[in-house]
Amino acid sequence: MSLTIGDAAPDFTLPASGGRTVSLAGLKGKPFVLYFYPRADTPGCTKEACAFQEALPQLGATGVTVIGISKDSLKAIDKFAEKFSLTFPLASDPQTTTIAAYGAWVKKSMYGREYMGIERSTVLVDSKGKIARIWPKVKVPGHAADVLKAVQALA
Repeated sequence: MSLTIGDAAPDFTLPASGGRTVSLAGLKGKPFVLYFYPRADTPGCTKEACAFQEALPQLGATGVTVIGISKDSLKAIDKFAEKFSLTFPLASDPQTTTIAAYGAWVKKSMYGREYMGIERSTVLVDSKGKIARIWPKVKVPGHAADVLKAVQALA
């Protein structure tokens, strides 16, 4: 990841599920979690989204906002959010501008073929707009709980 702890969070404004818009300016003065996931409605991404949804009451109690970001179309994201009753915003970044700015657009390889894709990763931004924690190469089991611990430590 190109970001380091203490860096200012890169600016973004993205359309999100449920007709919402998420932006750095809109989150000013509040801590937030951005998690980057490869594709809506796939097994790992569904488990991750549902784990964040489950942790939402505890995360919300700390005043933190959770936002999922992928390069999926808004239509696919809305369908995914509805299917799994996800109430937090899922943002669409088809140009991968925000995904790249947060270091989640990386070179991957599968079966000897290299390509660019989203690395499952999470970034915690504090209320001053600074990067407080980065989780690169996230493994889904237990991740939402790790994020919750970090958020509680921040509060």
